[in-house]
Amino acid sequence: MTRYVLRRLAQGAVVLWAAFTVTFAILYLLPSDPVELMASGGGEQSVIDPALLAELRAEHGLDRPPLAQYLHALGGAARLDFGRSYQSDAPATSLILDVLPQTLQLTVAGLALSVLLGVGLAVASTYPRTRWLRHALAALPPLGVSLPVFWVGLMLVQVFSFQWRLFPAIGNDGLASLVLPAVALALPTSASIAQLLARSLRQTLAEPYIETARAKGTGRARVHFRHALRNASIPALTVLGVSVGQLLSGAVVTETVFSRVGLGRLTISAVNTQDIPVVMAVVVFSALVFVVVALAVDLLYPLVDPRISLRRAPVAA
Repeated sequence: MTRYVLRRLAQGAVVLWAAFTVTFAILYLLPSDPVELMASGGGEQSVIDPALLAELRAEHGLDRPPLAQYLHALGGAARLDFGRSYQSDAPATSLILDVLPQTLQLTVAGLALSVLLGVGLAVASTYPRTRWLRHALAALPPLGVSLPVFWVGLMLVQVFSFQWRLFPAIGNDGLASLVLPAVALALPTSASIAQLLARSLRQTLAEPYIETARAKGTGRARVHFRHALRNASIPALTVLGVSVGQLLSGAVVTETVFSRVGLGRLTISAVNTQDIPVVMAVVVFSALVFVVVALAVDLLYPLVDPRISLRRAPVAA
């Protein structure tokens, strides 16, 4: 167990390093100059004092060779110090911590809805005896997967905010403002979970041990929920681990559509202004979430199915 966890942590460290390195290289190769954007305040000022540009480059270490910049940034990232924002001069880590609670709130709500809707739809599409009803319900997940998050968000705002006036269209004001963004974020993810879980359920229900349980007189509901659902949940559990990262990336679009303050809007602003410290901090944080969730999912496999050992457990990410 300890060796497995240490090996997975080592793999996670490599993932974090790779994410940091690739992002640094991409940002360094961008044609725009972050110092000019900084000096112009993100605007389009045509004439900027060269002395000011040189001073800003020296202040932020951008006058060093690329390798020196990379090693300095990598050493700071290892201490969770990504430097100060080019635009606000605040520590990049503190900027993320300021908006992180709002994004985590949205992500957790979206994840909970995804699981409830996904499992519910998967069970509903495999449990009824009526064939046409099963087929009709089974057609819903592919439709949900194909719906863009921004389109779902706009439709929800149009119907539930502008027409029916049930929920606020924008902002972070209370629980009511969380409902529509969470639903918009959850629908595509829940469709993916439902699609995979329903397929796995249908395969599990055709297994010989299910037929044996039925032959012994076990009730239909008991066979479906106790015997089949638990064993069929392994593939869905893997997708659920990946879905956490999808929910975080979807939060960028969702927070923009609903004008919510969060990690998504901070990321868009940092990318537009080429605020390298903030972008690097966001990327490393997102990669860290992937690593932690993947490890947690791997450790859950033996609890869901005791026949699975950690050595044979499927890799979540």
